[in-house]
Amino acid sequence: MTTTGAIHGAAASAIDDIDARPGSTVSLLRTVIATYVRPLGGWIGTAALVRLLEDAGVPAPRTRTALVRVKAKGLLRSQTRDGVPGYAVVDEAHPMLVRAHQRIHHPRSMRTGDRWCLVSFSIPEELRDLRHQLRRRLRYIGCGTVNSALWIAPEYLAEEVGEVLAELGLTRHSSLFLADEVRSDLPLRDAVAGWWNFADLGTLHTEFLDRHAQEIRDRPRTIAPAAAFDLWVRALDRWRTIPYNDPGLPDELLPSDWPGLEATPLFFTVRDLVAPVAAEHVRAVTGRTTPLPQHFDECSQEARDVA
Repeated sequence: MTTTGAIHGAAASAIDDIDARPGSTVSLLRTVIATYVRPLGGWIGTAALVRLLEDAGVPAPRTRTALVRVKAKGLLRSQTRDGVPGYAVVDEAHPMLVRAHQRIHHPRSMRTGDRWCLVSFSIPEELRDLRHQLRRRLRYIGCGTVNSALWIAPEYLAEEVGEVLAELGLTRHSSLFLADEVRSDLPLRDAVAGWWNFADLGTLHTEFLDRHAQEIRDRPRTIAPAAAFDLWVRALDRWRTIPYNDPGLPDELLPSDWPGLEATPLFFTVRDLVAPVAAEHVRAVTGRTTPLPQHFDECSQEARDVA
């Protein structure tokens, strides 16, 4: 395989989340792997993994089919430990899972006066497939489109933008700029509305609210561990792509009725109320204790303060 081909193959694995529709078997499987298998030392027995997916509403045959796909994508490999067949997270996937955890549980938000990151690229026609992949991935990590070859994001996304360019082998076809000021004939709020698709982003937040706000209000005062696991995995699966697509722009640049102001605190409420009980179920199934998400950090406290 050529160097470009190898890079392209690695990138295809890394962006599988883009193609895994929330609520699908592959998406739920990836959520369980990222949330529980990696913290369990990166390995889980096959029977335990299939059982956990069953408890999230996925029949065993569908889970086994999805396992074939995530293995092909380079996320898992078969590994037997102490005579127990199971799956291990491949070494190359750990950085991606760590980044995903940080993005979900430690969301960043741009403040008024923070700098912008701009990425400009000119990619030859013979690399048009990579150009397509670049645009998909820039959109997925929260970048906005000024024009087809100039994209914009908050400065804190600059490192991720650089990683995307490097993974696709496109650094020599691109340039990154950090800017203190963006000038436009339009007010900045109007210009930003043209760079990001707030309608689609808002729909992601609204769908999360529609599916889980009433559910969390109606939950029993004492919820069984298996029910908590089901609720938490489905909520996390619905949420986990949102912090990627949503760049975290300042409130004054967002639509006045922005649903993220309600959806973000709700996610942390669900996490703090349900994830500890869900961990009890995982311990019962696997016989091992998983560390909880960092509930009481500064980021989630800020989200609760908004509520």
